[in-house]
Amino acid sequence: MNIEQIYRDAGAYLQGHFLLSSGKHSQFYLQSAKVLENPELAGRLADELAKIISENGVEFDSVCSPALGGILAGYELARAAKKRFIFTERVERVMSLRRGFEVREGERFIICEDIITTGGSALESAKIIQELGGVVVGFAALANRGFCSLSNMPSSRKAECKLPFDKPLFALGNFEFEIYEPESCPLCKGGSVAIKPGSRGN
Repeated sequence: MNIEQIYRDAGAYLQGHFLLSSGKHSQFYLQSAKVLENPELAGRLADELAKIISENGVEFDSVCSPALGGILAGYELARAAKKRFIFTERVERVMSLRRGFEVREGERFIICEDIITTGGSALESAKIIQELGGVVVGFAALANRGFCSLSNMPSSRKAECKLPFDKPLFALGNFEFEIYEPESCPLCKGGSVAIKPGSRGN
């Protein structure tokens, strides 16, 4: 499965000048919503991700995703694996579990995102699951942005990765884009202004 081509074909592989949620800048952005707006394609991607997790011997009971970006990917993964699905969401900037969702003692979870960058939001969700007695057995995403190392394909871990060393991360593809601090961004120096895409912008 060529995930890069899938993103390009869906108009989801964006090139420009982007302000990321981390506050850093990039020339490229993966807009997963454009991929997931096609239910048939979303299903095929989730089927492949569930297959990868199964082939790597990771057993789980449920899937949890951080809202908003991870919800569709996580829901489709749960469907493909025939598991339960819940999501966390920010309440006054604090990740929380609401809407009557519960976590059973010892319940095994995969934390699923659409895109893993440094893994910050996924880690926030994982901490909530663990505080409520659940067990996080791994992380998953449609695509990895090259900061965290994958368990199912060659990749390297950078210092910015926030995910734990002892939990596997699975994804359908690995994208390594240059990321810049605002003060050293060559795009800014060239006169362009960063725009904020995604669920926290447009």
